[in-house]
Amino acid sequence: MAEETLATFTIRRLAVLDEHGVADEPLLPALSEEELLRLHELMVLARTFDQRALALQREGRLGTYPPITGQEAAQVGSAFALDPTDRVFPSFREMGVHLTLGYPVDRLYQYWAGDERGQRAPEGLEIFPVCVSVGSHIPHAVGAAIAARYRKEEAVAVAYFGDGATSKGDFHEALNLAGVFRLPALFICQNNQWAISVPVKEQTAAVSLAQKALAYGIEGVQVDGNDVLAVYRATREALERARSGGGPTFIECLTYRMEDHTTADDAARYRPPEAVEAWKRKDPISRLERFLTGRELLDDGKIADVHTQAVATIDAAVKAMEAIPPPSPAEMFDYTCANLGRRQVAQRQEA
Repeated sequence: MAEETLATFTIRRLAVLDEHGVADEPLLPALSEEELLRLHELMVLARTFDQRALALQREGRLGTYPPITGQEAAQVGSAFALDPTDRVFPSFREMGVHLTLGYPVDRLYQYWAGDERGQRAPEGLEIFPVCVSVGSHIPHAVGAAIAARYRKEEAVAVAYFGDGATSKGDFHEALNLAGVFRLPALFICQNNQWAISVPVKEQTAAVSLAQKALAYGIEGVQVDGNDVLAVYRATREALERARSGGGPTFIECLTYRMEDHTTADDAARYRPPEAVEAWKRKDPISRLERFLTGRELLDDGKIADVHTQAVATIDAAVKAMEAIPPPSPAEMFDYTCANLGRRQVAQRQEA
């Protein structure tokens, strides 16, 4: 029997800050003091946005909403590493990514209030619409990576998704294509342990999700998803690899969904409370605050100021969102089809 030599890959596991905010100094990414403080501000803003969204939904001022509390490090840390030219393909639980990239806060609330005009990204912001259909946007990101290759652009296509998406065919088809053509693509999985009520152990027999990258000949990295510095470092390295022709990377961010899957869910029916309490002790914001306080970059007064500013930003955004006039009924036809058929034309006239 003829023998073949196969390329070998190993799954790296990366953590920089432990639960007490103590850093593995050689692994610290090259970030300035201002950048470290900005990471903290963005994570607090993301959580404040999330908490307000939950309150607004309970008051009937937003529609069904998917909380992100506990996943701020995975979102902010990765998005902070992106370049303005990178193309971002979010799923439906990436509000921290949107905020880090500068998406207007009021427009983000506008979308979750049921107004699709909130999906209209500002000029120059390379972020695609929210994708509620699980995993279906991952092949789109690969298509964008192919386009960047043909155009000789340095942009990397970045797809965000949860652990549930790795059970979908779209995920496997996309990674296979990206691996075959060594495309400038980055796949970021927020493994928050639950696909609605289905735990990861019932989705796959694999020891980790990151090892799925091996089947497609691409790099796989498993990161402490509650460690913002580890997520930033892994993302930055993956982007540099993609831009230099080294091919795609699959990053698994190990984190936890602290709240319900959405406001239409009751996680207490299937999730043990002791697991939630254990993960609360791994809170990504508290971990970064301990690190920054230890370096005398933060203290209790400065932390309070950050929270006060975040609340003020959210207050202004909610006020701006609720002041927007509702869309006209005819607008539902404007972005549905390139050309309306006779039936749609008649319906639009009637509307």
